[in-house]
Amino acid sequence: MDKIAVLIPCYNEEKTIEKVVMDVKNALPEAVVYVYDNNSTDKTAELAVKAGAILRHEYKQGKGNVIRRMFREIDARCYLMIDGDDTYPLDCASELVDKVLEHNADMVVGDRLSSTYFTENKRPFHNFGNTLMRTCINRLFHTDIKDIMTGYRAFSYEFVKTFPVFSKGFEIETEMTIHAVNYNMQVENVVVQYRDRPEGSESKLNTFRDGMRVIRKMLQLYKNYQPLKCFGAVALVLILLAAVLFVPVGLEFIHEGLVPRFPTLIVCGFMVMAGLQSLFAGIILDVTVAKDRRDFEYRLNRVNVEKKSKLL
Repeated sequence: MDKIAVLIPCYNEEKTIEKVVMDVKNALPEAVVYVYDNNSTDKTAELAVKAGAILRHEYKQGKGNVIRRMFREIDARCYLMIDGDDTYPLDCASELVDKVLEHNADMVVGDRLSSTYFTENKRPFHNFGNTLMRTCINRLFHTDIKDIMTGYRAFSYEFVKTFPVFSKGFEIETEMTIHAVNYNMQVENVVVQYRDRPEGSESKLNTFRDGMRVIRKMLQLYKNYQPLKCFGAVALVLILLAAVLFVPVGLEFIHEGLVPRFPTLIVCGFMVMAGLQSLFAGIILDVTVAKDRRDFEYRLNRVNVEKKSKLL
């Protein structure tokens, strides 16, 4: 088992990967550097090896698929994940690692948004999207993560080996964050500097397509992890709407003793029934989620025992 494993997912980063690997080696001399090439068509793989990294491959396209492979194959006391585009200076690398090794953090978030991100980043929709996701997730899950979409993070062995990766693309960071918050894992924020990509280096993130995937993933995980709140909100909306529609029907019945808007009354009845069904679904699923959280604690204990045995 490595003490520190640096994980660098890459796709066509020949302009920056050699510098990133060398910077990592200078900042963390004791670390083992792994570059996972995701079907690059340029010289990324060759330059990574030249710089001294251990090269591995993931042939299924997408950042989420690469991270699934990394987490499955590598055993380490601490994992540092960083993008291969040279947008993150390595000045704070040791601080992120120490939070895991010395302070028992499960995930350390490299917070770009509190430093230079909004001045360095030249894509305004990315700025808006990062702010929107941070606000939504912090409010929905009652947490205080400073940067949801950052690719600069450190993880404990326990986090990596209990994290089920379902995302295929750039929504993986959202999934990581919500997983850690939902299972009450220790999350720390460390402010890091950010610089825009060097000239000639292109982002692989599609603003609108990947943005919609991230939003969909957030809503899906909210439904999965907070079913009572999610389905309870649906029930409340349906029952309130039914009540609003019923008011004129009820007033006419009181004054005239007749129900001339019978179809409206039928619609109100169905909406109330749908609302109650949604509420009961939320209650049942909430019990399932509570059981899953208990099972997760058992899995976490088993992984911790496994880690200790590998360190012997």
